[in-house]
Amino acid sequence: MSVETADRLRCHCPKCIDFHTHFLERNVVQAALPHNVSSCFGKIDLPLDLPVFRPMFDPELQIEDMNRRGIDANVLSSCDVMQSRGWATFDEERRMCALVNEECVRWVESYPGRFIGSAVLPLGDIDMAVACVDEAVRLGLKIINMPTNYRGDYLGHARFIELFERIDELGLAIFVHPEGVTDMWFQDYALWNSIGQSIEEVKVMSSLIYEGAMDRFPNIRIVMAHGGGFLPHYMGRLDRNVRDKPFTAKNISKKPSEYLSDFYYDSCVYDPKTLELLIKRVGIDRVVLGGDYPVADIDPIDFLDELDLSDSDRAKIAGGNAIQLLGLS
Repeated sequence: MSVETADRLRCHCPKCIDFHTHFLERNVVQAALPHNVSSCFGKIDLPLDLPVFRPMFDPELQIEDMNRRGIDANVLSSCDVMQSRGWATFDEERRMCALVNEECVRWVESYPGRFIGSAVLPLGDIDMAVACVDEAVRLGLKIINMPTNYRGDYLGHARFIELFERIDELGLAIFVHPEGVTDMWFQDYALWNSIGQSIEEVKVMSSLIYEGAMDRFPNIRIVMAHGGGFLPHYMGRLDRNVRDKPFTAKNISKKPSEYLSDFYYDSCVYDPKTLELLIKRVGIDRVVLGGDYPVADIDPIDFLDELDLSDSDRAKIAGGNAIQLLGLS
């Protein structure tokens, strides 16, 4: 049904764009996997030749799946639950970031129109990270792929101000995707994936709001993976906390809930009612298509047909909002 659904939605938008798809760079993931959450930080053997991982190494496999699912373009982001780099020395981190970005550019240039690239940054060295933002623009990348935190500093922290200034100045979008929680409690029952990612999204959005980044950069475009996790659905308590404890509002100019519509969100929430509530809260124009490909078991295009929306609104999520967000023709 995906292709038929996509064809129907293209009456309202020219392209269907999956904003949440992953790739891997073989040398980097081989070095990084023992230090990442997916392998329980080296305690679990995770063979890279498993069928679910193969499309992250092979753009042609991705394109085959895109054609089956009615997707015109994938937005590529590094699969950093497997190949994050913050554990490494600063020099090694810079080297691995360069390899990841080179692989992303290779995919984009080899298959014009089918992939939209994002860049990862060596966040251990902010000056180098700023230089890499400039390099990303030179390479034609439109998106910066960022984790929720770097060694415990979440993205609202003052150490990231100079970096955000440059991203904002250049008009790039940011895609925030957690690398996974390091607390070993979350390894039981794979809770790092089922709830840990959403908790990380709560923490980074809270950091960006409460530490003043969203006021400092009112025009910055931040896309949250997994629909922003739990935060959009529990804002009443944050608003109450600001009323009861006014000192917590020292860096913000409005209620915490009013910042929700300053973010963008992907549609990867796995439950149509949850997505409908998110849309009601933030507006249809703030949601882009997200399939968490290839690791999720959802078809993002067919998922839209489960929503109580008009086809014109479904098409905004399917591609129209991403086209406008990224300035695509």
